[in-house]
Amino acid sequence: MNAEEARLVDATLRRLGIPGVVAPEDPENSASDWRVYDSADPAHREDTTADALAAVVAKFREANPEPPRKPRSGPMRGFIIPPDEK
Repeated sequence: MNAEEARLVDATLRRLGIPGVVAPEDPENSASDWRVYDSADPAHREDTTADALAAVVAKFREANPEPPRKPRSGPMRGFIIPPDEK
């Protein structure tokens, strides 16, 4: 994730009460990829990105325990917008 995505992940983790420190992989380069760590100390931190993402999914499943409904079959209204071709 980049710095902007990391800001959103950090806000989501805080809102959901999930522990983690969102920081760049390379502490000297904020343009590097960002991950979720268990500590802010770059010398003693462990990557917990996968655990944090699993915790976010679990929180949303707690809030919405029913499986999503199947989409209706048959014709639907809508528009198909072709991509710009240059």
